[in-house]
Order: sequence, then structure tokens, then C-alpha cells
Amino acid sequence: MFLQRYIDFVTHYFKAVLIFVALATGIFGYYAQFLGIDASAETLLLENDTDLKLTREVHGRYISPDYLVVAFSPKEYMLSETNIATIKALKDSLLRINGVESITSLLDVPLLESPPMAVSEVVKNVRTLSSPDIKKAMVQKELTSSPLYAKNLVSDDFKTTAILVNLKEDARYTELLQKRNSFIELQQKRELKPEEKKEFEAAKKAFKEYGYSTRDEVHQLIENVRSTINPFRKEGELFLGGVMMIADDMIGFVKNDIAIYGTAIMLIMVLMLWVIFRQVRFVVLPILVSFCAVIITTGVNALMGLEVTVVSSNYVAMQLITTLSLVIHLIVSYREEYVLYPHFSQKELIEITLKRMSVPSVFIILTSVAGFGSLMTCDILPIIDLGTMMNIGVTVSLIAAYLLFPSMMMLFPKKEPVLTFDKAFTLNTIFAQTVEHHGKKIIVIVVAILGFSLVGTTQLVVENSFINYFKKSTEIYQGMQKIDNTLGGTTPLEIVVTFPKIQNKEKKSNTSDELDSFADEFTETDNDAQYWFTAQKMETILKVHDYLVSLPEVGNVSSLGTLTKVGRILKEGKDFDGVELALMYNELPLEFKKILLSPYVNTEYNEARFVVRIVDSNKNLRRNELIKKIQTDLETKIGLKKEDFKLVGMMVLYNNMLQSLFDSQIGTLGLALLSLGAMFLFLFRSLKIAVVALTVNMVPISVIFGIMGIANIPLDIMSITIASIALGITVDNTIHYFYRFREELALDGDYIASMHRAHGTIAFGMFYYSLATIVGFLVLVTSNFIPTLIFGLLTVIVLLVAIVSDLLFSPLLVVTFKPFGVKRG
Repeated sequence: MFLQRYIDFVTHYFKAVLIFVALATGIFGYYAQFLGIDASAETLLLENDTDLKLTREVHGRYISPDYLVVAFSPKEYMLSETNIATIKALKDSLLRINGVESITSLLDVPLLESPPMAVSEVVKNVRTLSSPDIKKAMVQKELTSSPLYAKNLVSDDFKTTAILVNLKEDARYTELLQKRNSFIELQQKRELKPEEKKEFEAAKKAFKEYGYSTRDEVHQLIENVRSTINPFRKEGELFLGGVMMIADDMIGFVKNDIAIYGTAIMLIMVLMLWVIFRQVRFVVLPILVSFCAVIITTGVNALMGLEVTVVSSNYVAMQLITTLSLVIHLIVSYREEYVLYPHFSQKELIEITLKRMSVPSVFIILTSVAGFGSLMTCDILPIIDLGTMMNIGVTVSLIAAYLLFPSMMMLFPKKEPVLTFDKAFTLNTIFAQTVEHHGKKIIVIVVAILGFSLVGTTQLVVENSFINYFKKSTEIYQGMQKIDNTLGGTTPLEIVVTFPKIQNKEKKSNTSDELDSFADEFTETDNDAQYWFTAQKMETILKVHDYLVSLPEVGNVSSLGTLTKVGRILKEGKDFDGVELALMYNELPLEFKKILLSPYVNTEYNEARFVVRIVDSNKNLRRNELIKKIQTDLETKIGLKKEDFKLVGMMVLYNNMLQSLFDSQIGTLGLALLSLGAMFLFLFRSLKIAVVALTVNMVPISVIFGIMGIANIPLDIMSITIASIALGITVDNTIHYFYRFREELALDGDYIASMHRAHGTIAFGMFYYSLATIVGFLVLVTSNFIPTLIFGLLTVIVLLVAIVSDLLFSPLLVVTFKPFGVKRG
């Protein structure tokens, strides 16, 4: 009853329907421009992650500004007058940029060995490269050999130096973040009161809106830094790096790919649709419906406050696949009905088409909603948002397809379809013959594929390497590699060691003798600091420092141990004692204390901090394994108690997110399969059919994971949703084929004949939609953004495997096990 009313409405009021869709597209298109793309660190963090809370606490206790890194490889000798003048000019230019707090370069760092001096002299007269009578030979030796600066500030060959651009702290951002997080932490302890819930929502809204308003400012700041260093490129090689720049560039690559490849995919699909259908109407229809569906979905997402993140950046492509499938199947069915009933009117042909295709189409979308809905059961916001976006997208695609197709076809005069391509296309016939005569070979191939997949899946790794997101020819890759290989690594990891508390009297008894002669050097308020630097603490710090340096994945380690090692150079093999360290802690000028001590020790909290940079380009790097190894070794090799140290920082947080994504995908994939099984059971009223359908749908997923394992393509934040895509594509084909097979079987009960008829009808739509999307998505393999390239490649493989599985393996199982029953009598 409802179906007939719908058909009567869209065919009678088709002009009104077209106006309605045009208005909806225009209105939602206006709001679509406000959809945010956010690749910031916040989108890659778990808000309920205890390590995130620890990281924020630690960063609140230490000087931890956001920063950018400029890697400079001058044409001239590093310490030549010309080059020093260049670095100074570059520094002055960078300081003029709004948002830059300070610059740290080889011009600014304290020189403790040029020449070597006693600590008491160093704190009174800190020398830098600008100091008079400085000897450059000594400076070069210190910069390339000192644990403070070697492979950190300068490269081993003294041909590259780092210029650290420290950015101003955004006090408003920190205030809003802390306010929002206070409610998150409170919510984890107890249920919020009604008034607190309102305040929490207001805090979240304020934080989000402020993020929107400042995102362009961050991008502009990075662009200003780039434009500032550009004039200096004639003086040498310059690269910009840093986590903030990587995040900003990722947004740029995503936007660029959407603009360029979105257009390219559409143009290629136009060409493919013309090759297949040879009629303008059947080229315009799929493109128009896809365009309207994507625009409306984008507008809805923007109105709901959803943002495109690195996890959900491919939702447009996923929606495009769904929309094309719906429309192409409608077109193929219409053309089929025209051939059968050429004397029918346009309205009658449309009516037959809609009656035949609407039920499977609705069930395809319901199945997709059930599958994507499973993503919304996890506790990771980007995954929840992806599930929400896709559910909105596939629903809009169904509505757009079933409003625009009949309305547009009513607008067009009835015209005989051009079947040139259909007559020349024989793959469906070949597949049907293969199923009938070579079933054993299909089973052998499927078993071999599953064996291959099993081997590959065991080799699958969960990793996230930012440097591998970009082609080697790109500037961002070259810059990250330069910083990685010559300046001590990219990704930050922090270890904080807390020392057992001891009474002041005990502290004083341990160190009073050696400190008595220096008592006058400290003020009364500095007593805690002067007694803090004990031999036992320094021994522990050095053990941890040396252990971290020994790890092949580590590029550079900065800690209090670094300064102690400088002491060995100054004192001919002897460490700085507690007196000398305390003297520096209290008397060193603030600008140099911020470089040498403040980031690595906090006497108030009785802890030491180790700042480690990981070599992101190390092919053997396995972040999760490395983190676990460090945690284990600090206990077993160093002798620390588990509660006395913690690992924090970006590497830990990104790894936690990635592991959670993987765990959630495994869980949601299982839930999705159960949901799909339930949908098949409901649609076909047969457990046997549901089992066969799920078996067929597992093939593309297994193949994808197998290929990724064998090809060493890691599951990361960009590729981890491929399982959902594989499932969605295969389910689409399976429902169409099973539904049509059941219709054909009802005619004579002959499974083989029904299989041939199904291949001769519905298979055209399956092949055509797969062919158009395969050729379209192949263009993505030319992208400079590796995640886009891999997504395009894996999507093409999924489409190929899905069509083969659904037209070879699926009908073979149906013919063999006869899940639709046997016609009697």
C-alpha cells in the first residue's frame, strides 16, 4: 500500500519533487561550507584515557610549549660570519610573526665547554656564540660532541642545525580545555547533576567554538613561518617540521585530495557511464543523485556539529559507492523492463522498476545502517562520528535515489535504451558457466585465497607512522626524514620518574657536610632545591637515561642526565655533584635554566622528566611493543617500582588511540556481522541463507587483511575502516543477487537455470557499478598523500573481490546447498 502511494506520488508530482530536492540541496549546500575538517591532535586522543590526564598534568608542571622546527643546512660553513648573520636574520624575522614566543638556535644556547669552566664561573658568566673572544673550533667541538646538542641542535656532520620556534601559549584555549576536562573527570567518578550537565554541555560548546575560531589562526601561523623562511632558501636547504605542522599539512592534503580527486573520480565515472549506457540521461542521473546526496549529507553533518577527522575523511567516497550502486541498479532494471515491455508507458516502466528494486534497496540500506550502527557502540568519538555520518549518508542516498530517479525519468521522454555494451559484455555469462561446470576449482581457489589471507592476517601490524603518510618526493617527507635522521627524531615520548619522599632532616644529614660551605649561595626559599640533587637520585636518572639512549628506535634523549654527562667532560670524567647541580638550578639565568634544567626536573613534585624523540622513519619501529618494552625494562633492568614512573606524551596517546581503534574495530566487526546475519534472517526467513551470506561476505574482508599483512601495509588511523567498507560493498551485491535469485527460482524451482537468469539480469548492475567505481577510484593511486593512495587501492581490490565472490562463490554455495528450498510436486 505504502509502496504504491509513493510510486503514484513521485510519478504524478515529479516536478514538485524535483523542486523540493533542488531546494534541499541548495539549503543544505549552504550549510555544507561550514563542515569542519579537523586533523588536530585532539581528534586522535581518547578523552577517557588515563594517560591523557597524566600527560596534561605533567605538561602543567613543566615548560612544554607547542613548537615548530626549522631544519637548516647552509651552503657555507655552519659558523661562518655569513651563516651566523643568516641565522640571526632568520631568527629576527621569525620573532616578528604573531604567535611566536621565542626562538632557540645555536646562537642562543649556553656554551659550557667553550672553554671549560667551573660551575661557579658558568652561572656568573654564561657564554654563547655571541660572547666576545669565542673560539669557533671549540664551539664546533662542543656542539657536535656535547650530549646537550649533538644530534639534537646540530647534526653529527655539523651541516644541519635545528631552529626551534616556540609558540605562545593560548591561555584561553587552556582555560576552556581545563574547564571541559574537569567535567569529564567528574563524570567518570559519578553521575553529573542536572545543573552540572548543562554546564558541561556549555563547556564543550565553548571549547569547540573556540577551536573553530582559532583553527585558521594556527594554519595562518604555519603559513607565515613558511613564507618567512622562503627568502632564506637561497642560503641553504630549509625544511619545516613539528607535530602541529604535520597535522596542518594533513588537513591540506585531505582538502586537496577531496577537491582534485573528487572532481577526477566524477569525470572518469562520467566517461565510464557513457561507455556502458551510451545515453546522456543514464550518465546524468547517477552523477546528479550522487552530487545531491553528498551535498545534503555534508550540510546535515555540519548542522549536527560533526567534523571530518582523519578517521572519517573517506566518508564521501563510501557514500558515493552506495549511491552509485542504488542508481545503477535502478537504471539496469529499467532498461531490462523496457526490453521486456517496450509497449509500456514511461510511468508503467518506472512503476515496475520501483516495485522490483525498492525492497532490496531498502534492505541494503537497513543492513548498512545496522553495520555502521555498530561503529556507534564503541567509546571512541571519531569512530562514533564516522558511524553517524555513514548512517546519515546512506539514508540520504536512498531517499535521493528514489526521489530523483523516477522524477527525472518522468521528465525525460520514453526512449529505447542503447544495449551495445550489454551485448558485447560476456563476463556474466562466463561467470555463470564457471559456476555450473567448475565448482570444484572455485572451492580450491577460495580455500587457497583464505589460506593466503590467514597467513597475511597473522603478519598484520597495527602501526601509525606519520612520515609514511607522504611520498618520498614531497617536501614534508624530506623535511621529516631530515629531522628524523640528523636531528634526533620526530615523535615525542616522555618518561616521568617520581622519587620516594624523605624527610628534610634525613636529606640534610646526607648532604649537609658538602653543602655547608655553599649555604650562603641559597636563599631560604630555595632549601628544597639545594637538598634535592642527591647522588642516589642522579644515579637513577643516569641509569634511565643510558637505557633509553641504548634503544635503537630512540633518536635523542634529553634529561638531567644529559647535563650530568656534560659535567663529566668539564670535570675530566667526574659527574657534577649535588652542590654544583643545585647551584645551577638556583643561580643560572632564567633564559638558560629554561633550556638546561626546567624541562627535566621538578623539585616540588620530587620528579625527573626524560624527553625522548623516536625515529619515526625506522622501518622496524613497533610503537606498542616499544612502549611495553620500556615499561617492563624500567622495572626489571633499572629497578623502578611500577608506581614510581609513567610514560606520557604524544606517542603514548596516539598509540592508545590506535590500539583502541583496532580493538573497537574487531568488536564492532563482530557486532556488524551479527547484525547483518539478523537482517538476512529477517529478509529471507532462512538461517541457511544467513549463514551462506555471511560466509560470502567474509571473503573480501579476509582478502583485504591478508593483502595488507603480506604487503606490510599497517592498520592505522587512516586504513582501519577498510573492513567496514569491504563489508558494505559485499552486502550490497549479496542482497541484490539473493533477492533476484529468489525471484527467478520461484518461476521453475531450477537452481541452475535460476542462477543463469540471475547472472543474465541483476549481474549487469553489479558489474556496471563495480566497473565504474573501480576505474574511478584507480585515480586515487596517483595521490601524494599515501593514506588516500592506499584507500583507493584497497577499495579497488575490495570491489574486485566482492564482485567475484558474489558472482562465483555465492551462487556456487546457493546451487550446492539450496538454501531457498526445493520446489516439490
